[in-house]
Amino acid sequence: MDAQRRILHVFRSPIGGLFRHVVDLAREQAARGLDVGIFCDSSTSNARTEEILADVGPSLTLGITRVPMRRNPDLRDLAVLRDLGALQREIRADVLHGHGAKGGAYARILGDNARCGAVRAYTPHGGSFHFKAGNLHHHVYSGIERRLARRTDVFLFESRYVAECFEEAIGPPPRPAFVVHNGLHDREFDPLVYDTERFDLLYIGEMLFAKGVDSLLEALAILSRESGRRFSLLAVGSGPDKQRLIALAAECGVAEQVVFEDAQPIRRALARTRLMVMPSRAESLPYVLLEAGAAEHPIVATDVGGIPEILEPIRDDLVAPGDPAALALAIQARLDDGEVARRARTEAVARHLRRDFSVQRMTDQVLEGYAAGREAGMPVRQIRPALNLPS
Repeated sequence: MDAQRRILHVFRSPIGGLFRHVVDLAREQAARGLDVGIFCDSSTSNARTEEILADVGPSLTLGITRVPMRRNPDLRDLAVLRDLGALQREIRADVLHGHGAKGGAYARILGDNARCGAVRAYTPHGGSFHFKAGNLHHHVYSGIERRLARRTDVFLFESRYVAECFEEAIGPPPRPAFVVHNGLHDREFDPLVYDTERFDLLYIGEMLFAKGVDSLLEALAILSRESGRRFSLLAVGSGPDKQRLIALAAECGVAEQVVFEDAQPIRRALARTRLMVMPSRAESLPYVLLEAGAAEHPIVATDVGGIPEILEPIRDDLVAPGDPAALALAIQARLDDGEVARRARTEAVARHLRRDFSVQRMTDQVLEGYAAGREAGMPVRQIRPALNLPS
């Protein structure tokens, strides 16, 4: 452990699931007496970002450093690398842990003099691997990932799904590789206190067609038409497709059944609804699903990305993406569940998450990964044996 006492987390955007993952990990590492710092973008922020950074900042002995970063490759990345190199020469972190495509690139591109012998750890968060094979972006980002793989000391995949995507696009990692699932806090398993008046359905997330919100609106129209009942939907979140989705609700004839609201704490939204629906066409390992499962809230979700890893006890009930009719059937089945059946399903999911998705377990595995990356002369391990993936 002594060789990995000083850790710098490098990433771009201080919002969303990646940000939560880093903050949870950094906070737990600091609580264990390690010296931890954060290096991230200064141009992406909101009130919640500033609140979280102000809260975690005092525990980070290596500080919080923020510089302007761009989402896509840009000449200004050279300035970011210069600033990261200067910071590393000053603090001499033992581990440079890059998160996401951009943070992973920054942490691994640094030259040997700038990185001061630090272990280079990389946690992909799915973004680079969501492009379809043959797509120009897939070709470009796969090429970058392939080159950077040779500059990586340990891979810490957030899900088996992302690990498999990496192997398919890049090949087996040339260094030690581990699956380290996102972690939950004990308080997130506390029972929900439900409102008396509730919506039937909840969607919470970005307002994007890629998230399958259009399929959910069409499923809602099918449910209402075939049952004769006006099911209600609370749609929480923001995003570039929000106005188009509001228009689609009107086209589907369900505008009066849908209430669109801005982002809010997930437990508040869960308490106002009977059933959470995640109709995504692409995901990696969504925190909102972890949080809903921990709260023992009923869930309907699609069979994409890392969702089956979260909902392992009920994975046979997952729905194919982009199929409103199948989604409608699954929603109806869950709304029709009796109390005994509902509790059996939700309690099974919560037990699974409590066992395999804790912040403590996540931190233990990350620190184990750092040690593996540090170990001198470690033989190369292929991804399948290292991760015990199914053939």
